Formats: sequence, structure tokens, C-alpha cells
Amino acid sequence: MGSAQKKQEQKTEMSGIERLALRVSSMINHPVAQVQRWVTIHRLDTDGDREWEEVLGVIAETDELELTLNDDGSVTVRWEQQEVEVSGRGEVEFEQEEEAAPF
Repeated sequence: MGSAQKKQEQKTEMSGIERLALRVSSMINHPVAQVQRWVTIHRLDTDGDREWEEVLGVIAETDELELTLNDDGSVTVRWEQQEVEVSGRGEVEFEQEEEAAPF
């Protein structure tokens, strides 16, 4: 049973690229980042060179994302407001930002 348990643990362990991609995705999808439409990603000591370069390459190749390399080694990712298709009608509608109450 110990051997089977070890094999299962090995299967569920994430690779470095998967961990980094998940972290970056979580940062981009965070509600605050979605409102401001940008996020700064810092490289951790646990992020390998190959993994970091691969994730940055994917971001750089994505048309909707703009990548800025900062002097401190971090990366700022920016994006524009996305169009949303109204379900079933084929019409395009823009997401509206919430405005502060006028009172």
C-alpha cells in the first residue's frame, strides 16, 4: 500500500511550469486585477529560468496582453477591456465598469 500511495502522490505533484502558470493565471484573474486591467508579477526564488522564460513567452505571444519588463525584474501585464458576446444573439456588448454612487 505504501508504494501505491507514493505513486499517487507523484502523479498529483505539479511541475514548476504548472505552478508558475497557475500563480500567474490566478494573479491575472484576481478581481482587483480585472478592475484595474493590469498586474505585476514577481519572479520567486522557486521559479526556474526555463519556466519563467516559457510563461513570459506565452504572455508575450498573446495578442490581448501587453508585457512590460520592469527594472526590478518583475513583469507588468496589461490588457484592454474585452468585448462580451450576448448569449444567443451574436451581438457584441462591452462590459460596463461599476461607477461610484453619485451621492
